[in-house]
Amino acid sequence: MAVSVSSAARAAGLGTEAIDLVSHAHALAMAPRLRALDDDHHPAYLHPGRSVLVLLRDVGPLPAEVLAVTAVHETVDEELRLGHDVVRSELGDAVADMLESLPLPGAEGLAERLVTLEEGARFAALAERLDQLRHVHLRPDLDWRALHEEAGATWLPVGERTHPRLADRYRHWHRAFARRLS
Repeated sequence: MAVSVSSAARAAGLGTEAIDLVSHAHALAMAPRLRALDDDHHPAYLHPGRSVLVLLRDVGPLPAEVLAVTAVHETVDEELRLGHDVVRSELGDAVADMLESLPLPGAEGLAERLVTLEEGARFAALAERLDQLRHVHLRPDLDWRALHEEAGATWLPVGERTHPRLADRYRHWHRAFARRLS
């Protein structure tokens, strides 16, 4: 996955320094996964890279800091989250500040908090959550109905206000997952 991320970043036109930052963020996000997950087919294992690829393939080139935040953002598995101090020391203030601005699902005022984020931070939040949702069917430990409801009420409308391709991807997931729930 690390090679896929750096190749996609290169193909999107990112320079060497930007690719290095994104690659370093991806490696940092993988560290707790390598320790905690003994199955590389677990849906959380490839999550950091998949989230970055959503943005690179569906939105296009974005600032390296946005892609780095996308790699290190984790909304489902608390034990896989990096501490903000680690992010700040390893990836810098811009990445750490953006990460700290992202609300977690279920947060009070989630929709308002998401739409008022700086656009790059909103992209990071939407891509990370979309990847989580796309793999929720592999997670029997999660409340699928609640996730589907929140996605339809909050994440999809925010996606529609942010980017047409992300909105399409959220709409598709929401429709397909509704069939699974019925």
